[in-house]
Amino acid sequence: MLVLATTAISIALVTLSMVYYGSFCDQVLGDLSTTCRLLVEVYNAGNGEQDVSSAGESVKEMRVTLIESDGSVLFDSDVEAGGMENHLAREEIQKALADGEGSSIRHSDTLSRDTYYYAVLLDDGRVLRVSRDAISLWQFLLSAVPMVLALLVVLLFLSAILTRHLTNRLVRPIVMMGENIEKPGYKSPYPELVPFISTIRSQHQELKKTSELRQEFTANVSHELKTPLTSISGYAELMENGIIQADEVPYYARQIRDSATRLITLINDIIQLSKLDSPVLEVLFEQVNLYAVARKVVDSMQVNASAREVTLTLTGSEVTICANRGMIEELITNLCDNAIRYNYKGGAVRVSVVPLKGRAVLSVQDTGIGISQADQERVFERFYRVDKSRSKETGGTGLGLSIVKHIVAQHHADLKLESELGKGTNIRVIFRTES
Repeated sequence: MLVLATTAISIALVTLSMVYYGSFCDQVLGDLSTTCRLLVEVYNAGNGEQDVSSAGESVKEMRVTLIESDGSVLFDSDVEAGGMENHLAREEIQKALADGEGSSIRHSDTLSRDTYYYAVLLDDGRVLRVSRDAISLWQFLLSAVPMVLALLVVLLFLSAILTRHLTNRLVRPIVMMGENIEKPGYKSPYPELVPFISTIRSQHQELKKTSELRQEFTANVSHELKTPLTSISGYAELMENGIIQADEVPYYARQIRDSATRLITLINDIIQLSKLDSPVLEVLFEQVNLYAVARKVVDSMQVNASAREVTLTLTGSEVTICANRGMIEELITNLCDNAIRYNYKGGAVRVSVVPLKGRAVLSVQDTGIGISQADQERVFERFYRVDKSRSKETGGTGLGLSIVKHIVAQHHADLKLESELGKGTNIRVIFRTES
């Protein structure tokens, strides 16, 4: 407010000064013109130079000069004429000789002020000039400085009081908003802040949800890690104390190995999820043949499928997508592993890759236990298992589909789930084929 007031005052001062100075110049030149013409009448009616000399001495605040046509000074009311320089080159003299009259304004080095001149050509060829000193524009501005400074001091004081009052008045509702923003019925004091409040509330809800998920994830990780570690520790203790018979050692050794394998798998999945959750994760994309990657995964998982007496097949055609090859391979692996793990003996898993209207559709369909409608909404959450007992039997970590969801999000693809309890599940991932 102070800067605005200072700027306004400065602009107004300069503008008004220029307007005033212009009017002042016109007024001074008008007075000189009137006086000069009166002296011309005196000169023409009387004794010439002598009458002008007498009249010039009586004119207050004005200087009267009589100049010969060659520029020499015949008379000056303020200075001895004999010591003055030739005036033929002066602007007002040149104009008077050419047009009959002339005027000019110039800075006088002698008097350090602006001097106004008005000259008239006499009938005998001489030039009569009248002049006077007046304040310059710069001096006028300087004379106004004390008044401006005093005004600025007053404005500073008033601005401080007014700004403090207005600031408190504006900020008070915002402070109250900060204290009540989480209350459902609270309304914004300013309509302009409604989008801001909505964003803050949304962020608060997201942070709260994220915090809850983090706590739940930590608890689940602790539980999932504790189970195999407890088993390994218990079996090892039995073997250490000699409680286990020699013929039972292979059985317990296999149990320890299975628990260790499950522990390693769980840790690897947690590490992978942490990488996918990282905000600084750099994903390198390239042109990937989706069918070729699916073929590689299906071939590598045939042993696993045969061990569980499940038929694993691949159909479709080659299609290229812009993706991260490693992530796509892990996505297909997790989908196939889940389809095999939660299937019946003699069941089937059909993987297909087909192009469809500028997109590539990856489908993994099984004839397994299926997912209920209630569970379908949560099946992609971390550590969520549809059948917990079966998951533990098959060694599932409950993180496979969560990893799938993250990889799909990284590729800006669409994830579709269709399932019927007891009949099987079909999960489709729809990729864009454009780079």
